[in-house]
This record gives sequence, C-alpha cells and structure tokens, in this order.
Amino acid sequence: MTTDPGTLYVVATPIGNLDDISARARDVLQKAVVVAAEDTRRAGQLLTHLGLKNRLLSLHEHNEKSRVDEVLTMLLSGDDVALISDAGTPLISDPGYRVVERVRAEALPVSPIPGCCAAIAALSVSGLPTDRFRFEGFLPARPVARRNRLKALSDVTETLILYESVHRVAELLADLEAILGAQRPITLARELTKRYETIYRGTVTEVREQLEADPGGGKGEFTLVIAGVSEQQSATTHELERIVTILLQSVSASQAASLAAEITGVKKREAYRLATELKERD
Repeated sequence: MTTDPGTLYVVATPIGNLDDISARARDVLQKAVVVAAEDTRRAGQLLTHLGLKNRLLSLHEHNEKSRVDEVLTMLLSGDDVALISDAGTPLISDPGYRVVERVRAEALPVSPIPGCCAAIAALSVSGLPTDRFRFEGFLPARPVARRNRLKALSDVTETLILYESVHRVAELLADLEAILGAQRPITLARELTKRYETIYRGTVTEVREQLEADPGGGKGEFTLVIAGVSEQQSATTHELERIVTILLQSVSASQAASLAAEITGVKKREAYRLATELKERD
C-alpha cells in the first residue's frame, strides 16, 4: 500500500504579540509531526504558549542545504512538516527557500498558512502609497555597497520597503538623507506589535531627529517604508543621466553639470553629484 506524502506547511507566526497567531496556524502546528524552525528556542517558546509539544528540527541559513533531504524523507514517509521562521512569514528575508524549492521540484505538496509579515504591517500604517510597492529586505551591510544600492533605487516610483538592524539604522538614515534627499517622505516602524511599538513619520531628516530624540530608539527591530518618486521625477532623472553621460565625453564634470542643469532645470548640485559618480565609474 502506497503512503500518501505529507505536506510542507509554510506557517506565518507572530512578529511580536503572540496573540496574533491565527487559529488555522495553531491547528496546523498541532497536527504537524515536525516543526522546522529557524531558532528552536524561540519556536519552543511559541509552542509552549500554544500548549503544544511538537518535535523541533533546527533549520537556519547555515544548515538549510543539509536539512533538505531530511525534510524530504519525512514528507515521503507521510509526515506533515511545518516550516516557521523566528517571526513573521518564512522565506521573507528568512531561511526556507532551498527547502521549498526542492519540495516543489519533487512534486510534493506545499501549502501556505498566511499571517503576519512586518513589511506588510509597516506598509499598512505608513500613510504612503500602497498600490505598488517594492520589497528590498536588508540592504548590504557594508557602507559602500549599501550606498550603491540606494543610488540604484533612488528613482524608483514604487514605495520601497526595507528591513534594518538596530546597529545600522542610524547609518541607513544618514545615507538616505545624502542620496535620496532630506525631504523624501518615509515611515520608520520599530518593534511592531510589541509593547514598545513606535512609528516615526515625516521626511528623512524629521524621522532621523525623532529617532535620535527617542530614549528607546536604540533598541528593537526596524522596518522602513520610503515614498517612491513621481513618474515625472523618474523620467527627469533618466534624462539627466543621459545628458550628463554625453557631455562628459567632451567637457569636465563641473561643465557637464552646469550645462545639464541648464538643459533639464534640475539643481546644479544634483547634476554635479551625478556627473562625479559617472566620472568615477569610468
């Protein structure tokens, strides 16, 4: 007699307040033979809160590749496996992709149990456009790589969503001020759904000042929502880059900036910043 395969359930868990667990998520965790968790200690706390005593399997970014075959064996033997991360929806800036990819490749059932996600929670209260958004997760930790990525994102028209650690959030805000401009509207959410939940809104400069003035601003987990630029602004940026690139073939960066500013109507300082960046790439 052939055993029907088990299902890999991708289960979203609370990002802070444990009462945000859905009834369906609790039921799935209860029936799962194994819970594959990013951090078994945190998973154990959640299961204890729910009154459950599942077998736990450690599955994080450092061992995920080696755990894939183990998960497949369980599923093929008919056992259901629940995949959870430390908080929120698995695979969203969290481990799990390799497992889901392989299980899908083997044509075994995978089912989502939707729920909390810090990115969506922050977006929903940001007061910024929600019809089109772009999730970037964590930017590179190294300053140069992070700034280069921000430059590449500086003219996108969608609302941007980023995650950042408490150790680098001040540096990120400083980079935003320098690259996207002090007046770009943003929302910074700290400790969402937790006791000290705080949401800072305003321009980049205003939010940076709010965070610096907050005694608790040096603690917690951060989600940043950034307003995109208008279609017209984006088109102007691309046109400016095209013009500056052509001018640099014949004149200095300073001259190219002056001429480009006169042609497009942008500020000379902005044109000069772009000219020097393009010059450095050559």
